[in-house]
Amino acid sequence: MLNRRTVLTAGTFTLAALSGLAAVSALSAPRGTGWTDGWGGRRGTGRRVVRAGAGDVARIRAATASFADLDDQYGGGHGRAAVAAYLAREVTPLLHEATGRSRPDLFTAAAQLSYLAAYMAMDAGAHALAQRYYISTVRLADEAGDLVLRATALRSMAVQATELGHDGEALALAEAAASALAGQGPQRTQAWITGMRAEAHAAAGTRWDALTLLRRTEAQLERADSVPESEWTGNYRRESLEHQIGLTLTQLGDHATAARHFAASMDARRPVERRTRTLIGLRAAHAFLRAGDIERAAATAVDLSDDVRLIASARVGEELRRLRTDWQRYRGNPLIARADRLISGTATSP
Repeated sequence: MLNRRTVLTAGTFTLAALSGLAAVSALSAPRGTGWTDGWGGRRGTGRRVVRAGAGDVARIRAATASFADLDDQYGGGHGRAAVAAYLAREVTPLLHEATGRSRPDLFTAAAQLSYLAAYMAMDAGAHALAQRYYISTVRLADEAGDLVLRATALRSMAVQATELGHDGEALALAEAAASALAGQGPQRTQAWITGMRAEAHAAAGTRWDALTLLRRTEAQLERADSVPESEWTGNYRRESLEHQIGLTLTQLGDHATAARHFAASMDARRPVERRTRTLIGLRAAHAFLRAGDIERAAATAVDLSDDVRLIASARVGEELRRLRTDWQRYRGNPLIARADRLISGTATSP
């Protein structure tokens, strides 16, 4: 896991990485030239041409859904290699053959899978690789003409930048995500992006803007006219907003209120969201600790100990290490001592 102040090994974490000067897009190469894809594969020039169609799109989306379920349950460290292999070997070659009506759908499906690969890599602590996948997602979304997917990738890059301590870049990426939508798209997705803007502004120290954007996020979510499951991106629920409020208030130093919002988000999570529930739960425990509620911090951590053992997530591991580091001065408290015994050694690296 990289230190929060460490620059990504792939280079400076900036919006410049999205420009054509940062890397040559494989998808911009002329068809039939045998380009090398971003994951090391190469399309053979003697390969029999098979036209991609609606059936391929359906298979890719089904695979993406299955991999996403695995990620939700067990973290980005589980199945990440399988996702990368499927994307490189099964999906990328089809992009050369995409023509006609199925072409935009195929590129959108590929962008969705690339986005999942990026998210899993980020969760596993492979941040340079995650950034490459996010950039590929932006390019695939552009090829498909899918502004929502483009905004989704930029928004998640902002999350990654925030977690690594690159606050200025996070704010720029969050604002770029909002600009990509230009006020269009589902209200639920707009709320998802506005919430990230609030967190990024809080990290940058612009408190008034952060709180104003949080209020706007809630208003957008209240106006959402679709159930979350109907939208692949921006699957933003009330519990998602509670988490975003917690993250924003943590940046602003209001740990007591942040803890309550984290706890509300954790309690509302569905069983299939084991990794997310555990990550947010550890953030709740840490916020309770910072707010001086030692008993609640210990109890929250104890309740999560079984789930932590099942999850391969560098992000979960890092949250746990920070929590254990900060509560060392309370080891004389029997509740903290018990919690520390139960969760010691449970954090596993992917």
